[in-house]
Amino acid sequence: MQKIGVFVCWCGSNIAATVDIDKVIEEAQKMPGVVYAKDYQYMCSEVGQNLIKNAIKDQKLDRVVVASCSPRMHEATFRKAAKAAGLNPYLLEVANIREHCSWIHKDKEIGTPKAIALVRAAVAKATLNSELTPGQIDVTKRALVIGGGIAGIQTALDIAEAGYQVDIIEKSPSIGGKMSQLDKTFPTLDCSACILTPKMVDAASHENITLYTYSEIEAVKGYVGNFEATINQKARSINMDKCTGCGVCTEKCPSKKAKSEFNEGLRNRGAIYMPFAQAVPNVPVIDREHCIKFKTGKCGICEKVCTAGAVDFAQVDTKITKQYGAIVVSTGYDLISLDKFGEYQYGQHPDVITSLEFERLTNAAGPTAGHLLCPSDQRVPKKVVFIQCVGSRDKTLRGKPYCSKICCMYTAKHAMLLKDHYPDMEAYVFYIDVRTPGKNFEEFQRRAVEEYGVHYIKGMVGKVFPNGENLQVNAIDASTGETVQIDADIVVLAAATKAKDDVTTIKRILGISTDTNNFFTEAHPKLRPVETHSAGIFLAGACQGPKDIPETVAQASAAAAKVIGVLSKDKLVNNPCVSEVDESICSGCLACTKICPYDAISSKTIEVKENGNIINKIVASVNEALCQGCGGCTVACRPGAIDLKGFTNKQILAEVDAICR
Repeated sequence: MQKIGVFVCWCGSNIAATVDIDKVIEEAQKMPGVVYAKDYQYMCSEVGQNLIKNAIKDQKLDRVVVASCSPRMHEATFRKAAKAAGLNPYLLEVANIREHCSWIHKDKEIGTPKAIALVRAAVAKATLNSELTPGQIDVTKRALVIGGGIAGIQTALDIAEAGYQVDIIEKSPSIGGKMSQLDKTFPTLDCSACILTPKMVDAASHENITLYTYSEIEAVKGYVGNFEATINQKARSINMDKCTGCGVCTEKCPSKKAKSEFNEGLRNRGAIYMPFAQAVPNVPVIDREHCIKFKTGKCGICEKVCTAGAVDFAQVDTKITKQYGAIVVSTGYDLISLDKFGEYQYGQHPDVITSLEFERLTNAAGPTAGHLLCPSDQRVPKKVVFIQCVGSRDKTLRGKPYCSKICCMYTAKHAMLLKDHYPDMEAYVFYIDVRTPGKNFEEFQRRAVEEYGVHYIKGMVGKVFPNGENLQVNAIDASTGETVQIDADIVVLAAATKAKDDVTTIKRILGISTDTNNFFTEAHPKLRPVETHSAGIFLAGACQGPKDIPETVAQASAAAAKVIGVLSKDKLVNNPCVSEVDESICSGCLACTKICPYDAISSKTIEVKENGNIINKIVASVNEALCQGCGGCTVACRPGAIDLKGFTNKQILAEVDAICR
């Protein structure tokens, strides 16, 4: 008969306010196998953990049940305490009487019986717990960073500086991401390129960093410490080893009809082009969709003028397969399409632009050399209207329900830069609320109003329509209730940010999850904000949710620290709560292989004796390093040949029986 100890946590008043702790202790002492029961205000504290350790030793406990908060919070904490006292950590069970009980009940008459039932279920399962021993995994000392924006660059630099090899995969021809398109950054108004370009150069020249630009991740298999990734490096049609970056080919290209992605389509580019002046690598790429040579077989001027002989029309895509110990996802964000916001005339009138298009128009390296001109007729505007929250905080299907976080600040930045360059120009900002959560952010926004004289009007714009050579902006001032009409020359829309369109592909390849807004989901919003539920895969930057540059860089360094923690080990300990197959009753149907999201189950052939003869039998086989213990296979197995260690069918049914008593 086991000797079980039950420890009930008050969690301050989180549990104690709606659960009668004394009653739970009283009932726990009556449960089969329980020889010791104790409560404490904060069981996760050092005093609480010592209480558990001492009880294990003094009472000679061989099973422990802790009734507290979610096991996601402190199961690891209590397992360490049990291990320190000489008990196998997997003989400890956590009953979640906070999230599953006290937080959803306000009445002790309801909360207490439920808490008792949850403790009873945990005791029943603990009785059947067995000792488990984690296995060990070798670690490949190389990291993969998917996405070459500021998040990916910072992550790679931090890992590389720690002495480990890093590969960056970037879909575009150059690293840099959205930050490379910006002119100034808030709240310091320092030059974006001045900050970013040195980091791009550092990444390209670092001995521990390899860049795979114009490349995409095609497949990933394996597990933490031993991932195998297949990279598709698209043909640039340029030999990067020979190219000197002189730019003659881009000047001589006769095909200049493609829209420049870097300039948000505000200027055309050639079929052979450099994304931007500071591009890294400083090597052009041929856009085969617009190249006359690839379309008709004629032209080839770029090849003729290239003195280095770098143009290679015969170049083909290359598949590269490499091993990695950890992966960081830093794929960034996009702006939502404004096609459904017809009331603002975007796409119908050239003088209605997005905030990112405004960045390019005011950038010295932009299509107008930094001079803000109306796109319709190139005149200098006199009035500019900024409209906030276009698609943000929008519960309709056309927008996003969340705050995009950066819009209030970059709109203040835009208005200030506008007044800096054109003091006589009038700037108006229509907003719902001004949100400035960050160091010196509030002071920055106040400067726009108090020093620069930017007109902030609380209220949403109802309609924008052409009025002669101007745009008439109709809105309601929420502070006064009065109608506001402004004849603007340019209207700038702060479009909501959104997850990248290829998120679904990335999450399928990596086996990670996304939230309802398609941002990648972290393992825990407080305790594991840069980890995913798949061990060894981490998140950095706006692919996890809207972020500004300082927050992105901070998270990138945090992800790098997690990666370094993995790569610094020669061996990793894996989770022993994995599936196991009873080969004697496995039918070989392999339904489990189809349902496993981690590709941890495969088939193997064994020899069995049947009617006196030795025959070959196909059975399922679990790779314990890949298995994440989700338990999906145990449900799919028709003959019941698969069980999950630590959560066997027998243990689960024992919990159900205990709750139903």
